[in-house]
Amino acid sequence: MAKLRTQLFDCELPNPLVLASGPRSYGAAGIWEAYKAGAGAVVTKTLRPTLPVNPTPHILAPASRGLRNTLINAEEWSDISWEEWVYEEIPALAGHPGALIVSVGHTAHDVEKFIEPVALSEGVDIIECVSYSAAEMSLLIAAVRANTDLPILAKLSFNWGAELLPTAEAALEAGCSGFTAIDSIGPALQIDIETSRPLLASAGGKGWMSGAAIKPLALSIVADLKKRFGKPVVGTGGIFSAADVIEMTMAGADAVGVCSAPILYGNEWFTKTLDKLALWLTEHDYASLEEIIGSALPHLDSNQTSSGLKFYFDPLLCNLCRKCVIVCPYNARQLFGNTRRDESIITSLDSEKCRSCGLCSSVCAPQALTSEIIP
Repeated sequence: MAKLRTQLFDCELPNPLVLASGPRSYGAAGIWEAYKAGAGAVVTKTLRPTLPVNPTPHILAPASRGLRNTLINAEEWSDISWEEWVYEEIPALAGHPGALIVSVGHTAHDVEKFIEPVALSEGVDIIECVSYSAAEMSLLIAAVRANTDLPILAKLSFNWGAELLPTAEAALEAGCSGFTAIDSIGPALQIDIETSRPLLASAGGKGWMSGAAIKPLALSIVADLKKRFGKPVVGTGGIFSAADVIEMTMAGADAVGVCSAPILYGNEWFTKTLDKLALWLTEHDYASLEEIIGSALPHLDSNQTSSGLKFYFDPLLCNLCRKCVIVCPYNARQLFGNTRRDESIITSLDSEKCRSCGLCSSVCAPQALTSEIIP
């Protein structure tokens, strides 16, 4: 089987999966559960000098089919004090495998009150800095760097828009060692149509969205960070399968953060995903995960022009769902047949109407209809 061992700064992880900061890393007990299930590293919930007051309810899984594997939350930082973390929770993690990453935030003023004892705690390998403000991030990094030589991750937010890459550059200048990308996005809102009330009890009923819906955004930012700075990146956002881990790694992630998947499917998600990841690498003749880190990046710089698409159709895979016909805005594709997965099924394409958009083949779940780019 292919090797999954991963290097993150000077830490050797047994595998690339990092339990991101969130409900399942609430304290030592939850963190141990993740390690035992196979997580290669764990990020604590964010430490601050004051305790939060979470609204109830503050996490929801939207009922919409279009938001499957997505969460919206208004949960705040750790409800365990930094003193308890330093004197009880972190010592209880002695002998942990992989890496222990402590999340701190959200301002320089906040972390100056506790960063030194946290960074000096035995067993802490990496510090992750989290801020709700792009302008505050470099100040936060500088405050942490003044108190430790440990590697520092700057957790970046898609919400910062055009300021994201300049913020990353400023964070490096202030002393960070690499990045976590991305944080949850928002604000996001869900309304109960029976009562007209928001489903979260937070201010304005709003929260922050994580899960499958944000993966394409995370992939894009991870690739940009890796290409521009070449520093270690923990790619985080929308990871739910071994294929997602592979895709994020190919985009340049050195390790892959997960939060929503183990919340929705339990910590056994780690064990199942690692088995599938090792199997895929072996079947594709890779000896280790390291071989595919950033492998997609050279292709992102190439011209995206082509002469169109060439389609392939296997009638024995077709289940006659007609999705390929339904989604074509130009009425270019037709499908004929009466029995599923029968060699008599026929698909036709009006080449004059077809714009080679590729949507028809991308929605074919059984992959009866596939396509490739004509150079």
